[in-house]
Amino acid sequence: MSDPIKTRALGSQGLVVSALGLGCMGMSDAYGPADEDESIATIHRALDLGVNLLDTSDAYGPFTNEELVGKAIRDRRDGVTVATKFGFVGGTDGKGGGRIDGSPAHVREACEGSLRRLGIDHIDLFYQHRVDPKVPIEETVGAMAELVREGKVRYLGLCEAAPATIRRACSVHPITALQTEYSLWSRDPEDELLPALRGLGIGFVAYSPLGRGFLTGQLRRFEDLPADDWRRHRPRFQGDNFRKNLQLVDRVKEIAATKGVTPAQLALAWLLAQDGVVPIPGTKRRKNLEENAAALGITLTSEDLKRIDEAAPKGAASGERYEDMSGVNL
Repeated sequence: MSDPIKTRALGSQGLVVSALGLGCMGMSDAYGPADEDESIATIHRALDLGVNLLDTSDAYGPFTNEELVGKAIRDRRDGVTVATKFGFVGGTDGKGGGRIDGSPAHVREACEGSLRRLGIDHIDLFYQHRVDPKVPIEETVGAMAELVREGKVRYLGLCEAAPATIRRACSVHPITALQTEYSLWSRDPEDELLPALRGLGIGFVAYSPLGRGFLTGQLRRFEDLPADDWRRHRPRFQGDNFRKNLQLVDRVKEIAATKGVTPAQLALAWLLAQDGVVPIPGTKRRKNLEENAAALGITLTSEDLKRIDEAAPKGAASGERYEDMSGVNL
C-alpha cells in the first residue's frame, strides 16, 4: 500500500483518524497464546501503513495490553491516536469480580494508571468501557471532562451506550465517539443508534467488525478454538448457533469470491461503506493486519451492497453476542 491511507473524521470535534483502526485486545487477552514480539511488530507495521488508531483498555490483561501498546509506541508517539477505556475493574472476564465503576474517583484513578502504563502524557480518546448503572452518566462524564480541561485527555467516548444515555452525556461535554459491536452478524446499531449518532455529530467505532474472527471463514469447528479462548463461552460459537452461523459465513464467502477478495476484506469493505463508521479489526499478526488494511482499496457497487444485505440481513446471526447482555445498551 504505497498510497496514503484513507482517513475519516471521527465525530465533529476535530479528531481525524485512519479509516481503519487496530484493535489490540487480542495481543494480550482472550484469544489464545500471546506473542509480544509479533504483536509489537504488528503495531509497528500498522503505523507504517498509516493505520494510526490503536485501541486498548485497562481491562485487557488486565493492564498488560496498555503496557504492550506503550512499549510499541515509545519512540513513535507522534501521529498515533491512542484510544483506551476505563470502567471494568478486574478485567472483562470477571477477574476480581469484573465489576463496573463509573465513579468520578475511579475515572481519575484509571486515567492516571493508563497514562503511566502507556508512557504518554495524554490520552487521545478516553472511553467509558461500560455505563455504570449505579452512577449517573452526568457524574462520570463530568469527571472525564475535568481530565480534558487538565490536558490529560483530548476527546471523550462511550461504549455500548444507548441513545438516551448518550444525549445526557452530551449535555455535560461533547462526546466524540461511541464504540459498539457492529458487523455483518451484529447489525443492531442500524435501528436507532447510528441515526442518533449522526444527528449528534458523534463518530462510530465498530469493534469486532469480523465477528470475533468468525466472518473470516477460517473457523469451521468449535474445536478449532484454543482451549483458553474467550470465544468458547460466547453463545454464537456454541452448538447449533455455531453451525447456523457457518451458513451465514458461507454466503459471505461466495460473494467475496466473485470480487476476488477474502471474506474478511468483504466484511470490512461493507463497514467502510457505511457513513461515519471506523472499524477496528483486532489482530496480533502482521499477515492479518495487511489483509485487513487492503480492504481500504475495495470498492463495493450498489449491486454488491444489495447482495451482501440479502446474504447477511439484520438478525441473521444465531445466538446472543454475550451470555449476559445486561451490561450493554444502558
